Amino acid sequence: MRIYTVLFVLTFFISCAQNDKAILKETPFQKKMNAEFKDATTSPLKEKDLKRFEGLEFFPYDSSFVVKADLKRTPNSEWFNMKTTTSRISKERIFGVLSFEINEKTFELNIYQGKDLMNSEGFEDYLFLPFLDNTNGESTYAGGRYIDLSIPEGDTIEVDFNSAYNPYCAYNEKYSCPIVPRVNYLDLEVEAGVKAFKK
Repeated sequence: MRIYTVLFVLTFFISCAQNDKAILKETPFQKKMNAEFKDATTSPLKEKDLKRFEGLEFFPYDSSFVVKADLKRTPNSEWFNMKTTTSRISKERIFGVLSFEINEKTFELNIYQGKDLMNSEGFEDYLFLPFLDNTNGESTYAGGRYIDLSIPEGDTIEVDFNSAYNPYCAYNEKYSCPIVPRVNYLDLEVEAGVKAFKK
């Protein structure tokens, strides 16, 4: 009887350990981010931070933060100067308005297109989704986070908040980062994507 109890306990802990490994396994997005940050040629980290860098902190992957958003295009929107963390300005326009649901609540976010980027090779279809939420200044960067998207063929677009990342100026003040427009505030805790960087 005692042997069976020991075997049961061992099996239980091995199973838990395997489940923990499965939970901690990096997603492709997380692997890509960590590889970029560990590489001195692509990392935004300061030299002193890079030396002791082991990996970014992420929220556990949460499928409830993968949403199918309706895209209302705004083809006649005017270009405007989006402020950045430096004196630089970024020429942007509202490409459209995204409407989606999270936890049975409806939200809207403006999605932007950059004038310079749209004329750059490889970025012709690039769309920029900056947002603020109730985790900012706590578990995430105070200035909000970004998501990279592409122009869809139709009027729906998948937005995966698990791929939300910090602007480079969260790691190094030498970078010039667009400031998230206040209109793109989500009144909820988006516990998905990259967490705040602990220097």
